[in-house]
Amino acid sequence: MTELRIRAATPEDLDTVLAFWKVAAEGTSISDDRDGVERLVARDPGALILAESGGELAGTVIAGFDGWRCHLYRLAVHPDRRRRGIASALLTAAEERFVRLGGRRADAMVLESNETAHHAWDAAGYAREERWRRWVKPLTG
Repeated sequence: MTELRIRAATPEDLDTVLAFWKVAAEGTSISDDRDGVERLVARDPGALILAESGGELAGTVIAGFDGWRCHLYRLAVHPDRRRRGIASALLTAAEERFVRLGGRRADAMVLESNETAHHAWDAAGYAREERWRRWVKPLTG
């Protein structure tokens, strides 16, 4: 495999990231648009982490920290590049970021129906907490 490069996304990457998620991410979110991701990168420039291989986007993770909790979103690896350590490298970068920021616990939001992702999170050492259910309300403004 070509050497993997891990780096923070820049505003110039956003269209590529959005197109990538349509191929590599399971499902979409109301915030998966240019404005939403642009706000993320502007507010927290290190939160959107990219993995590149051979000059192409191979994976992403959002490592958001609100000053209290560490949240992981959009861990996605291109289907043709899975099972090569890309997700592990992205999670390592995210966890290192959290430690630098003072975070003590990370959580991930994973679709209930995404069995492939469940196995990946288990392999990465994350435990599923059955006691929590998530309530979601789209915000309009």
